[in-house]
Amino acid sequence: MTCSPCSLSLRTQIILITLAVIGGFFGLLILSPTRTMPASDTDEAMARMARLQPVGQVNLQIQAKATGPLTGEQVFKGRCSACHATGAAGAPKFGDAAAWGPRIATGFDALLKSALKGKNSMPAQGGRDMSDDDIARGVVYMANAGGAKFSEPKAAK
Repeated sequence: MTCSPCSLSLRTQIILITLAVIGGFFGLLILSPTRTMPASDTDEAMARMARLQPVGQVNLQIQAKATGPLTGEQVFKGRCSACHATGAAGAPKFGDAAAWGPRIATGFDALLKSALKGKNSMPAQGGRDMSDDDIARGVVYMANAGGAKFSEPKAAK
């Protein structure tokens, strides 16, 4: 019995051709001579790798709770400034009397409630777990910079 390629099914022929191509490819890889790079090629390769470095990195840190009450400025710089320094998401900018005026007119209690419970895009407590007294001092600090004359609340004992 003789075996000719024509007697094989088309499917079998495709499989055999594919295996031959793959085998030839790996054979070339195995048999190809390795070469060492000249110093100039090595320098160029190192320069390419340097260009492929990441552009930045993220470092997560856990902040320890403050041992005492925070000042209004510390609260502002630690949390509130993320939006209120730039006016992000419609937040009134720090020191902008025109933006703070209508808010100040609602009174300290309304401002504190908004800060504690959240309002519009602002999350409750600015998205950070702080004491109500610390939040209150932050509210007074920002509102006073916008023209209010609120007195700083005393720390709970």
